[in-house]
Amino acid sequence: PMLTRDDLESFLIRMDLEFNEVDDGMYVVHTPNNGPPVVVHHSPPLLLVRLKVMDLPEGASLQELYRALLVWNATDVIHGAYGIEEGDLVLTDTLELGSLDFPELQASLESMQMAASSHMETIKSLAAAGQEV
Repeated sequence: PMLTRDDLESFLIRMDLEFNEVDDGMYVVHTPNNGPPVVVHHSPPLLLVRLKVMDLPEGASLQELYRALLVWNATDVIHGAYGIEEGDLVLTDTLELGSLDFPELQASLESMQMAASSHMETIKSLAAAGQEV
């Protein structure tokens, strides 16, 4: 059976996460330690998970940052991947509602939060270095 919005809400409650529904089937999940919030969108047949890491600086030379992100996508980000969306650096994951269970959702959210927090210092320094060129 496909995971319903009620199932999703019960998973978030079970994870003891604060969240609020901001649109039909779209939730903002507040992470512990004041990490960046994660947007979880129940959009059958998929669950879209998105974490905004930062605004990308315009006009900067970001080759080193992009290289680091691609390496992390291949080696360090277990769930999801880094990407660029409308000028934002984001971490996204797409999960199938038909097979999604509690451990998979929990692993996705934790993996994205861990990646964002462990890479943040390097991301900021590479973005700043790109602006100095």
